[in-house]
Amino acid sequence: MQHASLPPYRHVTVPPHDSSAVARTAVARTAVARTAVARTAVARTTVARTTVARIAAPHGRATHGRATHGRATHGRATASGVAPRRVSPGGGSLTIRGMAVPTRRVLLAKPRGYCAGVDRAVQTVEMALERYGAPVYVRKQIVHNKHVVAALERRGAVFVEETADVPEGAVVVFSAHGVAPQVRADAMARNLHTIDATCPLVTKVHSEARRFAAQGFDILLIGHEGHEEVVGTTGEAPSQIQLVDGPADGAGVRVRDPAKVVWLSQTTLSVDETNETVAALRERFPTLADPPSDDICYATQNRQAAVKQIAAESDVVIVVGSQNSSNSVRLVEVAVDAGARAAYLVDDAESINPAWLEGVTTVGLSSGASVPEDLVAGVLEHLAASGFGHVEEVEAVEERMFFALPHELRPEKPAR
Repeated sequence: MQHASLPPYRHVTVPPHDSSAVARTAVARTAVARTAVARTAVARTTVARTTVARIAAPHGRATHGRATHGRATHGRATASGVAPRRVSPGGGSLTIRGMAVPTRRVLLAKPRGYCAGVDRAVQTVEMALERYGAPVYVRKQIVHNKHVVAALERRGAVFVEETADVPEGAVVVFSAHGVAPQVRADAMARNLHTIDATCPLVTKVHSEARRFAAQGFDILLIGHEGHEEVVGTTGEAPSQIQLVDGPADGAGVRVRDPAKVVWLSQTTLSVDETNETVAALRERFPTLADPPSDDICYATQNRQAAVKQIAAESDVVIVVGSQNSSNSVRLVEVAVDAGARAAYLVDDAESINPAWLEGVTTVGLSSGASVPEDLVAGVLEHLAASGFGHVEEVEAVEERMFFALPHELRPEKPAR
């Protein structure tokens, strides 16, 4: 799919107040158009002076999940030590050198929305439909967003709970959250054509679980009970993995050898709460081993870092995402912890309660890693209609990560 052409734009960089201030970039009018659930590119901005900006995003898929790391540590990116960059696509003026502050504004967090793993998973179902035709079965929701799931259903995807619900010999896609080995065995027994859309960062945690289990460790898996990712990881070594759901949950942990204990985690947790949980476990098990690299994925960390940048300046923070999306729920919690007076999780613009905006001058806005950009554009349009026409994008860290498609869908190499 080709990208839509972007409107011309110009950045006007304003010097900071002092050495610690964040450089702000004033730009004017943005373009936006609603797209289908396909990824949309975040609108670049055209320079024009307007009182109220019109918010928009071009048609087409964003960057096919290509996201960037800040620091390259096994694909992880963080915002540590990186001053946020601000881009103001709305009209009005910035709070710089005596300029007036717009009465109502939106602080738009960046990065937000689709991560590389989600984009890969959604594309996997789309390409499977193109290659094999409908129906293509998907075990569980491919990603935790009801709008994405509904759009794929309209194209011919059939979502099921277990492989037993798939006709023998049919095509089935495993979701981004991963599956236990028993699920793969069941699919093989039913002669299913499987396509694995598990996020590579979740696959990494599965590999760590197998390796530590083979070395005789007790594995303390930090995560939320019943989450599909936790169920899949636990299935790698069920007799050696114990779930720890938060700092208080560690008190009941029992291990065979306190000198051979390691912690792993679900990839979509709150960074701060996970650190608290690890600290509590380490009080009980001083030699607790760490995973070889962060299990919380780069996208989860980056979106939380971006929300922290806007929360303290926001009267209310709105996070676009579904209720069953762990990383979206965590963004709401992070926003409140970082200083927002209130934070709400919404599926789309229609879910916004007008009472939330009463007496508010600054709205923070972000979205979970399974949210397509057109849903954010819809919220921006809703906010603009409510008087929040000035939008300032706050970028905590640039993303440019890309994951290759599952090998089952890659073009076959020509025979030599």
